Amino acid sequence: MIGYLVTILATGLGLLVVDTIVPGVDIDNFPSALVAALAIGLVNSFVRPVLTALSLPLTFITLGGFSLVVNGLCLWLASLVAPGFSIHGLLAFILAPVILSFASTFLNKYFAERGIGQTESSKA
Repeated sequence: MIGYLVTILATGLGLLVVDTIVPGVDIDNFPSALVAALAIGLVNSFVRPVLTALSLPLTFITLGGFSLVVNGLCLWLASLVAPGFSIHGLLAFILAPVILSFASTFLNKYFAERGIGQTESSKA
């Protein structure tokens, strides 16, 4: 349970990084970033697998390039659900998921190295 909360926290902090770096991404405040992180998690759990399966031929033809569009679409869908989080423009649509991926991966690794959010059995 704590691991899920740490992941949501890392994604929320990553969204604040994306808000700072990528023009066209707007987040009102930190609680909005946490709600957006939860929305991203839900969209990635339920909608993204369907979109990935449906777009598999295009992803194959473009040698994986279409996965950037799927990632952008998932982030945009999350922005429709989460209040205080919006995405405007093609640059934000394509670049924001890439930056978010790097930032949240770095933060998750940072928290894992310090043992934050891990159970006793996973620390060994």
